[in-house]
Formats: sequence, structure tokens, C-alpha cells
Amino acid sequence: MEYVLKTEGLTKKYGKHTVVDHVGMHVRKGDIYGFIGRNGAGKTTFMRMVSGLASPAEGTMELFGSHELEQQRVRIGSLIEQPGLYRNMTARENMEVVRRELGIPEKRAVDDMLEFVRLSGTGKKKVKNFSMGMKQRLGIAIALFHNPDFLILDEPINGLDPAGIKEIRDLLLRLNEEKQITILISSHILGELSKIATRYGIIKDGVLIEEFDREELEHRCRRCQKLVVDDVERAAAILEECRINSYDVPEPGMLRVFENLEESWKVNQELINGGVKVMESYLVGLDLEGYFMDLLGGGKNA
Repeated sequence: MEYVLKTEGLTKKYGKHTVVDHVGMHVRKGDIYGFIGRNGAGKTTFMRMVSGLASPAEGTMELFGSHELEQQRVRIGSLIEQPGLYRNMTARENMEVVRRELGIPEKRAVDDMLEFVRLSGTGKKKVKNFSMGMKQRLGIAIALFHNPDFLILDEPINGLDPAGIKEIRDLLLRLNEEKQITILISSHILGELSKIATRYGIIKDGVLIEEFDREELEHRCRRCQKLVVDDVERAAAILEECRINSYDVPEPGMLRVFENLEESWKVNQELINGGVKVMESYLVGLDLEGYFMDLLGGGKNA
């Protein structure tokens, strides 16, 4: 397994307050890694440490399999908090400043990048008159200008309208699919994050409590009818007689049925008619946002 980022025990303290607490994160090459947590959970501080903008108190970090962090950070592009833009300049003028700072000789590179982030048509419009989504795309363009392999984005869709959110979402998918850029992204908008993320990390009070893949998340959120019965083997046979084959037995005395959920009462009836005692029968399953809220302890401010 090739990792772009791997941390072990990464910790950051401000005085006696531990903001990031022994975090072990694993971002694989090609991931779009969704980093989820409430305000103040430690997301931004962690991203700042990875980007070299803050120093850890404890722990180790590898970038692209190396402990030579400063050498490897040239392969990182980041947009943490608000993009630093010249408000009275155009998009092209902003990009020209960055091109000169980076020593990129090809002037065409500015036009190519503006085209890629769909800002080539902004002409003489100054950044102060851009929408929030346009500013975010320009910030991402600047982060991408030196062709990084790893992009770190802190709340890039926060405060955007639906059209702006879609623009950023489409851009990130193109970066990942067309340029093979690995992305670490934090967001409060969990429904949107679930449309692009391939892997997730959940941070709570500075502690990374879980990491899992998209497939595992979908499995955990899958709706089903849970049944507690006295005879699992007989119940399973009846289900198959009724042509219900999508079920499992997660523990003794329990079945989970994943189909015909809109007619769960008929399943109960067939089991009872077949001589199976049904002690419990109920529908379970969360949407993605509900699952995250459950992990984080309720509330809406993820």
C-alpha cells in the first residue's frame, strides 16, 4: 500500500490544551480523503502541521513514504482557511504574481490553469467582484500552479451556494481522475463530501476516532429489517422460500433482511405462519449525515 501521508501519534498543544491528540492518519495514493469533525475538533490545526505551517509537539509524519518532510512538501498544494488573493486584481493578474514567485517561465501556464478551473472567461473582472465559488476556484488554481501530487483543502465549499458547491465538487473530481492528485479535504457539508470521498477520517476533540473506506461507510449505512427470532435456520429457509435472498446472520438469533423493506410486515407474517417466533422486528439504517452525527455525538455542527 502506497501512502501519500502517514502520521503516528501526531500531537499539537497550545499551553496545557491539546488540540490534536496522537492522531494516526493514513492517506493512500489516489484517495479523496474526507476529514470530518466539529468546529474546534482539530482539523485545521492538523492540516497546518501537514503543510508545515505549524509544528507538532509529538509524533511522526511521513510524506510520500519519506521522513524528509521539507523536501516532500514541495509536492503539496494547500488552501487552508481563506485563499490569499489580491482583491483589486483580476484572476489572471493574481496568477501572474504567483507565476513569477514560483519562477515558472511559460506565460501560457497561467491561461492553462485558468482554463482548467473554468475562470478563463473572467476577463478584466476584479477578484473583489467574484462570487465566493469563483474565489475558491482561484485559490485552488494557485495551490495547483506548481503541479502538486497532494492537495490539502480546508472547508473549500463552506459558505457556497449550490451552484458554487457543484463547481468545486466537479473540479476536485477532475483533479483526482485526470491529474491523479490525492486530496485531503475537510467539510461541514457531509452530504456533498459523500459524493466525492473515497475514504474518511473522523476527528472528535482532537482524537481521530475512526478511518474507513466509502464501501465500508455504505455498508454501515445500509437500511435493513432486523429480526430477532427463536430459530434462525428455519427463518432463513422461509426467507428463501419467499425468494428473499439478500439477508445475513450477524449474530446468533438475529437476521438482517436487505430487500422488500417497504413490506416488512409480510416478512413477519411469513415467519410466524411458518412456526418461527419473532421476538423483535424493526427497520434500521441511517443516511450518511445521520451516521456521522451519531459518531460525533449528535448535533448539527460537524
